[in-house]
Amino acid sequence: MKASTRIGDQPNRIDGPAKVTGAAHYAAEHDLPGLLYGVAISSAIAKGRVVSIDDAAARQVPGVVEVITHRNRPHVAWFDRSYRDEVAVPGSPFRPLYDDEIRFSGQPVALVVAESFEAARDAASLIRVEYAAAPHNTDLHVALGDRFTPKKTRSNFELPKPRGDAKAAFDTAPLRHSASYEMPVHHHNPMEMHAATVRWDGPGKVTVWDKTQGPQNVQAYLAEVFGFAKDDVRVLNPYVGGAFGSGLRPQYHVFLATLAAKMLERSVRVVLTRQQMFTHVHRPAAIQTVSLATDAGARLQAIVNDATGTTSRYENYMEVICNWGLMAYACPNASAEYAIAPVDTHTPGDMRAPGAATGMTLFEMAIDEMAAVAGVDPMAFRLLNDSPVDAMTGKPFTSKALPEAYRQAALRFGWDGRPLEPRSMREGGELVGWGVATGMWDAMFDEASARARLTADGRLEVASAASDIGTGTYTVMAQVAADTLGVALDRIDVRLGDSDLPKAPVEGGSWMAASVGAAVQLACKSLGDQLIRGARKLPTGPLGDAGRDEIDFHGDHLVVRADPARRVTFTEAMQGAGATELVAEETAKPGLGNMIDMWLKARNTHSAIFAEVKVDEELGVVRVTRIVIAVAAGRIVNPKTARSQILGGVVMGISMALHEESYTDHRFGRFMNHNLSEYHVPTHADIHDIEVIFVDEPDPEVTPLGVKGLGEIGIVGTAAAVANAIWHATGKRVRSLPITIDKLL
Repeated sequence: MKASTRIGDQPNRIDGPAKVTGAAHYAAEHDLPGLLYGVAISSAIAKGRVVSIDDAAARQVPGVVEVITHRNRPHVAWFDRSYRDEVAVPGSPFRPLYDDEIRFSGQPVALVVAESFEAARDAASLIRVEYAAAPHNTDLHVALGDRFTPKKTRSNFELPKPRGDAKAAFDTAPLRHSASYEMPVHHHNPMEMHAATVRWDGPGKVTVWDKTQGPQNVQAYLAEVFGFAKDDVRVLNPYVGGAFGSGLRPQYHVFLATLAAKMLERSVRVVLTRQQMFTHVHRPAAIQTVSLATDAGARLQAIVNDATGTTSRYENYMEVICNWGLMAYACPNASAEYAIAPVDTHTPGDMRAPGAATGMTLFEMAIDEMAAVAGVDPMAFRLLNDSPVDAMTGKPFTSKALPEAYRQAALRFGWDGRPLEPRSMREGGELVGWGVATGMWDAMFDEASARARLTADGRLEVASAASDIGTGTYTVMAQVAADTLGVALDRIDVRLGDSDLPKAPVEGGSWMAASVGAAVQLACKSLGDQLIRGARKLPTGPLGDAGRDEIDFHGDHLVVRADPARRVTFTEAMQGAGATELVAEETAKPGLGNMIDMWLKARNTHSAIFAEVKVDEELGVVRVTRIVIAVAAGRIVNPKTARSQILGGVVMGISMALHEESYTDHRFGRFMNHNLSEYHVPTHADIHDIEVIFVDEPDPEVTPLGVKGLGEIGIVGTAAAVANAIWHATGKRVRSLPITIDKLL
């Protein structure tokens, strides 16, 4: 009998075989009888209205069934509140094909539906749209004059809290630094493009396979918008080919596919092109001015942090950008101001570590400059000014092992003895630089439910409406179940990605393993209690008077810990209970077990990132040759999948530092490099050695399992470490990411 695979072990992903053999079907891979194909036509202007749509030629293409526009669409909800999804931001949500108004370039203005994808695409090319264009702006620098701070913010948004008199302290401090830093627009580019396959199951009833991070969020959205009964909408996403936040909110492809299915009473599939992937959610551009001051001993005396990010004109998208530095560093005087500037694009959205990937990264570049002004080693400067409590609120952390992360990573990297002066290390024709940065992210926990079912043949099924966007949720759920009930991993089946399953939050914010993992643990414990009660009914009384905490579960057996010979099989216990299967469903909520109320303590993950770069002195080509990152993120369920999460985040951080940028032609208000040829991301040749260290930091105060999330922390601060290393190599500070060759020459 195989041993169970418990928390802390490193099994391969249990969903891996299905993915590599093609058995895993994604949103656009479900074949249905009589399936129709929809191709969206995208607006050619950024602002204005549609005057006319000539679809006569398109309708003549063999196989074309319908051309759907705002003029002939079926009835949809009128009110804004019907379009507000679970994670919507304040404002008026985008309503596709609602009227003739154009709000952003690439907005869908029509949908061609045909018997084949080829016919739909051909017909779409024949449609002629006449527009009345209006003046637009997509430039953050121009929009700065319209910046504002909304009175109504997102539910998870926390305004920065000032302390002391930061401006006066800055003006009188002996050592000061002040500069502005910029982050461009970034676009989500997961391997799987946004797609939805909608099966028409009868009047007002649909089954939807969608590329989403929250099937129940999409279910509620579609029911509200189209007037379906919620129970008549089923949304499935058992496999998601990456998302990075692009699937948190329902995107317009699923609306269009469902709209067509309702209108035609047929099954319909809509897949966005790679170019259309650039017409919706994205990380907003940001400008952040950071002013820092220290005393003669290099202790921070003032922090002034002022940031502006873009939003659409119809919703107020906000990120927590300014808080991170105020939280991380001990400083008696600190203030921050965050505002948003409206531009004529689709509403930005959460992209891996939203807010922190921008705000913490740019702040850590400024911290490095302050350390240089003070003449102090940049790691020593950070540790000197590190705050053992959340410096913004005064709350103690549930745990903060950042100093230990720095110790371990610095030792592994070989940081000791790094020369302070830039351009002081060289290898052949390349300048060598070493940089460092701190990463910080929230350790969140959200209400989640799970169901556990044990059958007479000893198989255990655990189920939740959670999503696995490639992060390893399948494997985490199985390991938690195995750890709780002692069942071998190969005898556990995991069901997720189905709106009909027990409620789960959208997959985002690094909370899924902690939240759903806790729910799985509760459900399995409840199942264990049922087994114990069944075993006590057996005439042989194998467990005797052993209490609940004296009984272990191992290898399909209940075992008395003090006397392992006293044991009973799960099958026997079920016979004692008079059941052929046992089922338990439980909900994990904040405050469970030893968890501390979120208002009493700060809950965060932390990291220490060290980067080595080599820069060709003549050509300006940068190579990131080494990264060492130490992560303090609670208990690690599976070090193998956890390492993969950090590796992915680090690669995205390198991409942020050197490659990634969406270029807008402001004359047209359009993202121009809308493909993977011109939107640069790292290739294998760009990525060298990355070493991941996990600092031991179990934290039962933040989650019952002691787990903190890992999806975001790997990207936070990585770009800053690379940027700081480039300065150390070249002596040139580049404050606008990405750092491309032209900025170094």
